[in-house]
Amino acid sequence: MPAYIDELAARVRTALADRVRPYAGLADEFAIEVDAADLLEVASTLRDDPQLRFEMLIDLAGVDYLDYGRAEWRTTAATGSGFSRGVNRTAPHTLAGNRRFAVVSQLLSITHNQRLRLRVWAQEAEDPMVDSLTGVWASADWFEREAFDLFGILFRGHPDLRRILTDYGFIGHPFRKDFPLIGNVEVRYDPQLKRVVYEPVSIEARTLVPRVIRHDNRYDPALHEQPPGVVRG
Repeated sequence: MPAYIDELAARVRTALADRVRPYAGLADEFAIEVDAADLLEVASTLRDDPQLRFEMLIDLAGVDYLDYGRAEWRTTAATGSGFSRGVNRTAPHTLAGNRRFAVVSQLLSITHNQRLRLRVWAQEAEDPMVDSLTGVWASADWFEREAFDLFGILFRGHPDLRRILTDYGFIGHPFRKDFPLIGNVEVRYDPQLKRVVYEPVSIEARTLVPRVIRHDNRYDPALHEQPPGVVRG
């Protein structure tokens, strides 16, 4: 780990003690996790402490960890369980119980020229909710609306929590892992009613990941080998 990250980690431990926990992030970035009950207090300390001074929230996003570490993708590469990848059941991760949704904030300290990743878990999987960071960083406003729109994460104390990307009549949250790829409804203009109407989607559901790996014989290397004694040119 670079020396400047070790230095930042030490300053975070001094200011926040055991209220935050480091977790695996990028090689050149320090990442911490905080309990939902401590989020606002920790966020204010990260912003105001002279040794930290993370004045700017540059991004905030929801994350859906449904089937994290459990889902497999079929490939031609062999693993211990067959021809698949994507599962590492021995790798340590922080998922436990019914935790599914998290909110990840990317913070920037202009004073110290350093970045920090802050993750908090929503309390419930069915109606996920965390405190809004708009009172600490005003830039969280539209980011939290986006996370609500796409993931259905509720932000307690947000001044105007409504959809920002999808239509007013949109059903569901399209970035959830269990949201159907074809959607739930489709929109069209009805010339007889002279208005836009919503109808059940008419696209047939189809499997995008092949369940059987087929090999095209046209690309078999044996077909392109030159017979002995034959010179092409």
